Parts: sequence; C-alpha cells; structure tokens
Amino acid sequence: MIQYKNLSLFLMAFLFLLSMKSSNSSFYDFEVKDIDGKAFSMAQLKGKKVMVVNVASKCGYTPQYADLQKLYSMYGGKKFEIIAFPANNFMKQEPGTDAEIKEFCTGNYQVTFLMMSKLSVKGDDMAPIYKWLTQEELNGVMDSSVKWNFQKYLINENGVLEKVMSPATNPMDPEILNWIEGKK
Repeated sequence: MIQYKNLSLFLMAFLFLLSMKSSNSSFYDFEVKDIDGKAFSMAQLKGKKVMVVNVASKCGYTPQYADLQKLYSMYGGKKFEIIAFPANNFMKQEPGTDAEIKEFCTGNYQVTFLMMSKLSVKGDDMAPIYKWLTQEELNGVMDSSVKWNFQKYLINENGVLEKVMSPATNPMDPEILNWIEGKK
C-alpha cells in the first residue's frame, strides 16, 4: 500500500512537471492591436514565416524601413509576413502616436507590411508578445533581450521562434533571405 502511494505521488509529480514543460504558449495565441486600433490575431499567420521587428522613427536604424519594405515586396504574401511594432523604449526614439507613426511610415517609406500599435518591448510594462519572444519558459526555445530598435525575431511556419537577429542586421541580409527561402 505504501509503495502504491509513493508511485501515485511520483506519477502525479511527473505529470505536473510534464504539463509545465508543454504549457508553453504559442505565437498564435496572441492578439494585438494594429496601427489603426483593430484587433489582430497572430493565428491568422499560421503557415507563414514571420519576421517580428520593433521599430522607431527617430533611430539611426530607421532607414531599415526601406529594406523591410523591399523584403516584403519580394517575399510578402502567402508564405511570409513582416510585423512591425513601434516602441519607445530606447532613448525615446518613437515618441509619436499611432496615427503619426503610420503617416511617417507610409509617407516616407511606403510601408505596406503589417504595422501594429505602439507597445513596450522591455521593462515592467513589456507587452505579452514580447515576453513570449524573449523568455524561453514561454516560447520553449531561447531567452533573449531586445537590445535596441530594429531587432528581428524570426518565427517559422509552425509558430516556433527560430532566430533572433541583431538590430544592426539589415533586413536584406543573406541569412534572412536564405531563411525565408528555406535554404541553410
């Protein structure tokens, strides 16, 4: 009888730990607001590779908007999507409202990829999707921290985080192009 109780306790503990490991949330579980304030579900992106990038209009990397748009023009659509999240976490380089950010991006860079509502990518007010991107316990893959504006997170067709690219990495970098094309 005592052995049975010990075995039961062991099995319950094992199942609990197993459920903790498999309780990672999915990229597709998140809903955010787009730049116009409308709800956007990441589940709409199932089956696509996705680049998530935090952006800012007054940053040394701001010209990357042009290459993000070029990349989107080349690959965007059925199998690839770019999602840009304006953020004001680094030296107040994105002070504008969503409407001002949208006007800046469309007017200066003719942006047609997905632009979301401004959020926080670090700190106490970090948005849930960025918690998922940066915490292994949530994404099941790796820990990272957002170093600066224009850091890129590459999500595969199954919603799994695959790579984190430095803010300095140009969107047209061969490593990113190869990833989109499925080349090693």
